[in-house]
Amino acid sequence: MVFPAEFWLVAAVSFLISAIGFKEYIWFFSIGYGFAIAGAGVLLLSLYWNSLTPGTALCCVLLVIYGCRLGGYLAYREAKLKSYHKHVGSEIKDSKTIPFFVKVSIWIACAVLYVAMVAPVFYRMNNGSADNVWTWVGAALILIGFVMEAEADREKKNAKAKNAGRFVDTGLYRIVRCPNYLGELILWTGVLVVGFGTLTGIGQWVIAILGYIGIVYVMFSGARRLELRQNRTYGADPEYQTYSTTVPILLPLIPLYSVVRYKWLVA
Repeated sequence: MVFPAEFWLVAAVSFLISAIGFKEYIWFFSIGYGFAIAGAGVLLLSLYWNSLTPGTALCCVLLVIYGCRLGGYLAYREAKLKSYHKHVGSEIKDSKTIPFFVKVSIWIACAVLYVAMVAPVFYRMNNGSADNVWTWVGAALILIGFVMEAEADREKKNAKAKNAGRFVDTGLYRIVRCPNYLGELILWTGVLVVGFGTLTGIGQWVIAILGYIGIVYVMFSGARRLELRQNRTYGADPEYQTYSTTVPILLPLIPLYSVVRYKWLVA
């Protein structure tokens, strides 16, 4: 499969921005993730400025807004919220103890994943496809996912400000225990849907599907990590026991209440 020059430019932006993880390796997955997606969105807007359609322009703008919000939120959390570091500090290895070659491997895997994740939007633009119903359905899902994730983060921040020692079970957290991750899944499902009707050949489909499978894996791994942390923190609380056994962990209306036993979910 031959990749166009524009594809390599998207890859270069992803590698460049996600390289922030060499400062703190967790940033490969967090701050670097958010801003790499935003960077890809900005690049696509500039590369295809003369051939933008309303649908592709909207998708790119949403990716930029999403990535900037996520990257900014995670950077703020890293810098300001002591409670966050208190809860996750034991789970995050000291960046200085991780061998350089391991960091390089993580960097490459993350950067490649981010490129594959935005590939459906890229191919719609690079293939010169007109907007169709899938463009607008995908854009709607991207917007819904973005709003859900942002609202979930806002609700959790407010709930923790009122009672830092209690788990959050209000608002969107009544639907699933990880509504921010659900928002991510909806958003990236939308990005994949944008590619429907424009992806051609096995190569384009493989890249788009692998990107989607990759982010789904990351979200379920994140849900497992959060569940383990909450079990340690709130496991003795009868209210939490009721909550965790009656509210699905990630997918609404699907009775999947725990993913702890799935040890292959490691991120």
